[in-house]
Amino acid sequence: MATSAAAAASSRLLPSAARATATTLSLSSRSSSSSRSFSLKGLGSSPLVSGLFLNQKRSLAYVSSRGFSAASAPKCAASDTEQLKSAREDIKQLLKNTFCHPILVRLGWHDAGTYNKNIEEWPQRGGANGSLRFEIELKHGANAGLVNALKLLQPIKDKYSGVTYADLFQLASATAIEEAGGPKLPMKYGRVDVSGPEQCPEEGRLPSAGPPSPADHLREVFYRMGLNDEEIVALSGAHTLGRSRPDRSGWGKPETKYTKDGPGAPGGESWTVQWLKFDNSYFKDIKERKDEDLLVLPTDAVLFDDPSFRVYAEKYAEDQEAFFKDYAEAHAKLSNLGAKFDPPEGIVIDDGAAKPAPEKFVAAKYSSGKRELSDGMKQKIRAEYEAIGGSPDKPLQSNYFLNIMIVIAVLAFLTWLFGN
Repeated sequence: MATSAAAAASSRLLPSAARATATTLSLSSRSSSSSRSFSLKGLGSSPLVSGLFLNQKRSLAYVSSRGFSAASAPKCAASDTEQLKSAREDIKQLLKNTFCHPILVRLGWHDAGTYNKNIEEWPQRGGANGSLRFEIELKHGANAGLVNALKLLQPIKDKYSGVTYADLFQLASATAIEEAGGPKLPMKYGRVDVSGPEQCPEEGRLPSAGPPSPADHLREVFYRMGLNDEEIVALSGAHTLGRSRPDRSGWGKPETKYTKDGPGAPGGESWTVQWLKFDNSYFKDIKERKDEDLLVLPTDAVLFDDPSFRVYAEKYAEDQEAFFKDYAEAHAKLSNLGAKFDPPEGIVIDDGAAKPAPEKFVAAKYSSGKRELSDGMKQKIRAEYEAIGGSPDKPLQSNYFLNIMIVIAVLAFLTWLFGN
């Protein structure tokens, strides 16, 4: 998400028809041309339009003056649960074929990130409402190149007309995170679409990558959305995906040892070595800053320079589990910003309830009376526990531990009896 050309950290491109590439998740990109025509040839916000889409003859494969395939857009209708599930499977296949995880994440973020908590009315408040499909918003400087993400998703939208654009954008974003190895996100669906370009938010609501005061800028933008410092840092961690191209964004190198061979179209500079894998590498690499082939934007560096941000950045660099937990919550919160749900409680498409985390084994828990077990005894019990199939994080299927204690007690009693 970004607002200015100078801070346009990640205008991404999708590849030619033969090879699709992962485009960056960056919060920023350059301003597009002011061409009024929204044909594929004249669209200034699309640095490279795939030949795959230039040659399509389907009537829904272009962006009209009213919006991307506006004719097929549902009007204020909830998404269909079964179609959402099927669309998710198609998105998974799309990700396997095109490595487009970063640009799909960015698409979902940018549709939701226009939210203003100080405005109550929908859709004036912005947020996840599908408005990014319209020309006027696609041509915002922060959204350069996102037309390519729309082109990738349009066949899925055509196939599942019962899924709103607002839901499709967030479904694609969440699925991309999970398929890249990230956490399972607690998502809900049923978002209502805006109906026309006049309902798009004004330009300037998305963050830049290189403002004069990065910390103040991030807080100004994300606080307006209702997010806090912890959520700012957690969401920044999604830069573990993607890369930046200087000829399109003004940031990064033309090529590094990590991007010269793709996957997809080669080139650009990534934040991490494995830039299609979602993990906590971003925080580790930003903290160390030892690799000159990895990108560090001003809004990245400030996470370790600002005292409040640094608390969370340090934690995530050390603890990937903590990062995944906080990121999942922050991403889900972001995806709901400003949305109007039908039904109001939303739609959950995940099968079955989440299973509770297994109880961790703590030997001291099995102490009796007032006497605490010694460390040596705890280690011995733990060794016995693991020897018969248990582990510190996995409870036994049956009460083997009780059986062991009974056997030990019987042996102790017999020893005492025969000793006397």
